[in-house]
Amino acid sequence: MVTYSESGVDIDLEEVTVKALTQKLKETLEFQDVITESGHFAALVRLGNQALAMSTDGVGSKIMVAEMMDKYDTVGIDCVAMVVNDLICVGARPLAMVDYLAVEKPDPEAARQIAIGLAEGCKQSNTAMIGGETASLPEIVRNFDLAATGIGLVDLDKIITGEKIQDGDILIGIESSGIHSNGLSLARRVLFKEAGLKIDDPLPTDKKVTVGEALLEPTRIYVQAIMELVDNVEVHGLAHITGGGFTNLKRLKKGISYHINMLPSSPPIFDFISSQGVGIEEMYRVFNMGIGFAVILPRENHQEALKIIGKYYPCHVIGKVVEDSKGKVELKTFQDKWIEL
Repeated sequence: MVTYSESGVDIDLEEVTVKALTQKLKETLEFQDVITESGHFAALVRLGNQALAMSTDGVGSKIMVAEMMDKYDTVGIDCVAMVVNDLICVGARPLAMVDYLAVEKPDPEAARQIAIGLAEGCKQSNTAMIGGETASLPEIVRNFDLAATGIGLVDLDKIITGEKIQDGDILIGIESSGIHSNGLSLARRVLFKEAGLKIDDPLPTDKKVTVGEALLEPTRIYVQAIMELVDNVEVHGLAHITGGGFTNLKRLKKGISYHINMLPSSPPIFDFISSQGVGIEEMYRVFNMGIGFAVILPRENHQEALKIIGKYYPCHVIGKVVEDSKGKVELKTFQDKWIEL
């Protein structure tokens, strides 16, 4: 069985490492009026009758696929997507970003393509890229690394932290465009090493696209759909389904669980990865499995929510919230097998 850990990414060790990093930093929260607890998708600092939201993220090893194809615009889009999709999880409207590009050596053409992608991501999210930093780091960085930090604003009475989530709330899943920017280390291990595929080979479960095209499909940006939704419907929780898969739902509120039994069919790339020996639980713990964003809201609002979101992306009722202090995600997989995350 192929695991994420075997591909070089140990989720459990990462969690311990993050705790080691943040434990001492928690004492700095008292320096400002911080609203959110650590561990949420975005942090909030009170500014009068509004709150400033901040989030930072990078593209990860999707960069290595971009290098293999000599195509870098997608990672620019993904960099913006990862940040703004986290900002909207607290109901904040993204305003501006700064980027950080670290390179092994300067490459004007790669930089131009990255800039095209960054600009497209900013256009889709109505966000300004107001600055950044570029560093040449030979012997430290291989090829390049790309990350960004974004800010947004939200009125205090419109903040969505997940604290209002309650038993019986409906869970709506918004479809992803594919693998997005998470689990690429495992995907590359399976596709290239285990299955022996090449970057320009047709994807066995969808021969209309190549392996490279499937891996580089841009991450969806959910800003417009979610902003219209929160302006018109009461929403209790928002979750970006990124690294960690459906365990991301646990970041919203303690003492409740999720019963997910109506997931749509997963995109073809996940079907193939699963067929190559990756355990079903590992699949849902690492990948988004076709759901890039989740909305939790009162049952009486879910039909209106589906109409609003459906104008932008396919969406589905995928489950509900249950009162269970174990804080688990109980999920029915595409194999009709129940797992607990």
